[in-house]
Amino acid sequence: MAHADGRDPWRWVLLALGAANLGNAAWMLASPADWYARLPAAVPDTGPFNSHFVRDIGSAFAVVGVALVAGALRPALRVPALALSALFYVLHALVHATDTLTGRLPESHWLVDLPGVYLPAAVLVVLTAVLARRHRVA
Repeated sequence: MAHADGRDPWRWVLLALGAANLGNAAWMLASPADWYARLPAAVPDTGPFNSHFVRDIGSAFAVVGVALVAGALRPALRVPALALSALFYVLHALVHATDTLTGRLPESHWLVDLPGVYLPAAVLVVLTAVLARRHRVA
């Protein structure tokens, strides 16, 4: 299996995305009440605080982070790591969209969720498509 070197831009993109997910996961796992109250995404709008549930979701973000770091370090894992990460984020975005469309979340969440839910899902889908296409061509 080939290893990525320091000049590989994909390595740095995936490391940054992985670190962001691992940071969020660490916060959720270590201090769920603080995450719930202080994340600038109006999390309390989604329902009452449940530390177990925050840690469950934190575990999912940890898996995504580990997958992206693995893809950064092992180029052969990049497409599957990105694809599975994108799948998580798209499903997460669909939950938010459904909750907003049905009125379980206020309409303000279209904008509130844009930077942390919808945009990451779109970016991961695009990165997956670009990298998968590059691997098919190569």
